[in-house]
Amino acid sequence: MKQKQVVYIGVSFILAVVLFFWGYNFLKGKDIFNKHTTLYAKYHNISGLTRANPVLINGLRVGQVQKVYFDPNMSGDIIAVIMLSTKFPVPKNSVAVIYSADLMGSKAINLQLGDAMELLQEGDTLRTSIEASLKEEVNAQVQPIKMKAENLLASIDTLVIAFQSIFNESARQNLKASFNDIRQTFANLQSTTSNIDTLVSSEATRVSTILANVDSLTATLRDNRQEISAIISNFEMISDSLAKTDFNGTITRANKTLDNLDAILATLNRGEGTLGMLLHNDTLYIELNKSAEELNLLLKDLRENPKRYVKFSLF
Repeated sequence: MKQKQVVYIGVSFILAVVLFFWGYNFLKGKDIFNKHTTLYAKYHNISGLTRANPVLINGLRVGQVQKVYFDPNMSGDIIAVIMLSTKFPVPKNSVAVIYSADLMGSKAINLQLGDAMELLQEGDTLRTSIEASLKEEVNAQVQPIKMKAENLLASIDTLVIAFQSIFNESARQNLKASFNDIRQTFANLQSTTSNIDTLVSSEATRVSTILANVDSLTATLRDNRQEISAIISNFEMISDSLAKTDFNGTITRANKTLDNLDAILATLNRGEGTLGMLLHNDTLYIELNKSAEELNLLLKDLRENPKRYVKFSLF
């Protein structure tokens, strides 16, 4: 009886030790009853990744982070030991991406599977990458809006200062005077419009007559378009004829003729030649006048005393 109790106590103790060992490893993220694959990932900054954070493939948990520590070469890099509990084949060019698993900022590793034919083996080192956290993404989205808001506030501040400088007492008086001038301008414009309406009403008959005359003129031009076309054609022919004539030669000859006429007139003005002497010397005029008077006396005497000059004889 006592031996059975000792056996029970021994078995219970062994079971308790096994359960304690299993529970301790389970809490540390180890499953001693399943086979695991240990991989390594080197990061310069793990962004808050800690031990026991999950490792996922396409959203399914396939392992966890077993341990994180500084690289022994004192470079400042951090080594993350990843323990996979899946038999799913992982290509060798897969990438271990640290990302934010929830809004609280908890970190996890997502294995982005590659396309290599060679698979990862125990102790291999993964390629790594860090995905921007939700806070960083929000900051990246909000930063441009923040800058625009700051610029807008600065513009509003400048605008307010400008309004304060504009709407002082003097400016208000000037604006009031300007509005009065505008009101007077509109009143004058209204009066002018009324005058124009009155003028149009009073001259409506005359305007109608003018329009009727214009319409009649248009009809006349339309009815005589052939004659107008003939006139235009004749004018074109005259223009062509003038263009073909030696117009420059005609002008040259006319200029020569005018020069000769100027020379003749200059000769006459100087009293040279017969015509010049007639123009400038009155002797010939006096002699001709005297001869005319004597001829008149002779003719008078001939009328009064014809017998002195004409003798009639019958036999």
